[in-house]
Formats: sequence, structure tokens, C-alpha cells
Amino acid sequence: MKTIAIIQARMSSRRLPGKILEDVAGVPLLAHVIRRAQASGVFDEVIAATSTEKTDDPVQAFCKIQNIPCFRGNLDDVLDRYYQTATSHGADRIARLTGDCPLLDPAVIRTVVEALDAKTDYVSNVLHRTYPKGLDAEAFSMQTLAKVWEQAKLPSEREHVTPFIYKNPSLFRIREVTQKTNHSALRWTVDEPRDLAFVRAVYGELGNGLFGQEEVLALLAAHPEIQMLNEGIDPDEGYKRSLQQDATQSNRHA
Repeated sequence: MKTIAIIQARMSSRRLPGKILEDVAGVPLLAHVIRRAQASGVFDEVIAATSTEKTDDPVQAFCKIQNIPCFRGNLDDVLDRYYQTATSHGADRIARLTGDCPLLDPAVIRTVVEALDAKTDYVSNVLHRTYPKGLDAEAFSMQTLAKVWEQAKLPSEREHVTPFIYKNPSLFRIREVTQKTNHSALRWTVDEPRDLAFVRAVYGELGNGLFGQEEVLALLAAHPEIQMLNEGIDPDEGYKRSLQQDATQSNRHA
């Protein structure tokens, strides 16, 4: 059974263009995401999935230098990009990770992926969030991905890959991964310049190793000024924009 991680990554971010190749502790941000996915020890392959747009040529060039497989597909239909990537690599199980999360915890990724068994279609630590935003991981079977690819129609379902699953719990066997202490108010992802300043500050203090959630929490407890660098940013702006597109599509067909 082949298990792969697909890291979606594009240069054309609306709020911070080119963020995935910005320097963090001496290497591109995306390099941290890839290294942390690999360090989880649960993947046969870690693959970057970017678009066919010319703006994403630097992503392919980076992957070539790093000797990381790179699949190029549809810019906006990220669900199709995932499906085509998984199909071309003969995957049986897929983890969805995003290229703007350089603080991913390998142990958290491993927990989510190992929770995907024969009795489960989809595992996530984001539905009822207890982990910081930026430690997100989802895992699903190839059969699940194929069903979603065939049936999902709305822009939000195509751009964000998995909403069709958790919007239709009667169709899928869903398992959630949570932790006892709720850290969902914390923001460890990169969407804006303040987020980039935050992760640079974390790496500046902790170094370039594979530190995890607990080390970052301890750092923020000792240096609350770092946590304040990116407080107050809307964590769901991108998804809300997709829901507006859903409404526009529905009105067009009314």
C-alpha cells in the first residue's frame, strides 16, 4: 500500500505572492514543509503539486534542485490537481498538506496518517480544531479522493479539496484527531507578511532543527512578543472567498 503526501504549493498567493519560496532560516519556506513531511516517517513519497501557470515555474525549478517530485496541474481546481497527482503516482492513501505551513509537526502528521485505517475514509485534525492553525493535516484513501473528484461541483469544494467530505458525513466514514489542550487560537501558518515575520522569529530562536509543537509553545510562553507578531488575522479568509464564489455560481444557475 503506497502512502504519499501531496503538498499544494503555488506562487500566486493573493495576500503574499511568492511566500512559499521566501527565505526562512536560510532556506525557502517550502523546504521546511517538505523536510517536516519526510520526517514523519509515514510516506513512501512526498510530492509538491503546483500549477501549470508560468508563475509556478520557480516551484518546479526548486523541486528539481531538491530532487522532489513535482506535479503540475490546474491552478484553481486544486481537487483535480490532487486527483491527477495521486493517480500518476499510484497512491493508495494520500495526506493533504499545504506549502505555507513551515512549522508542521512530524509527530502530528504521523498521528493523523496512522489513524487512517480500513474502516475510515477521511482523517483530519482541522474539523474541530485543537491544534494551532498551521499544523493542519488530512488523510484519505484513493477511493475517497476519486469519489470527491467525481461528485464535488462548487468552487469551494474544488479549490479547497476536502469540504465535500465533511459537508457530506453520510457518504464518508470520518475520524477526527484532537488533543487535550486546545491551542486552536494560535496561528502558525503564513498568509501575510506578519505571519512570515512570526515564523522567521520562531526559527531564529529555535534554530533549523525538527522542533515540534511543544517546543514552539514553550518558546511563545517565554517570549509572548513573538506570538503578538501575527495576532488578529482572519484564519478563514480564503475559504470565505470561495463560499462567495459558490453563491455567485448558484445565482447564475437559479
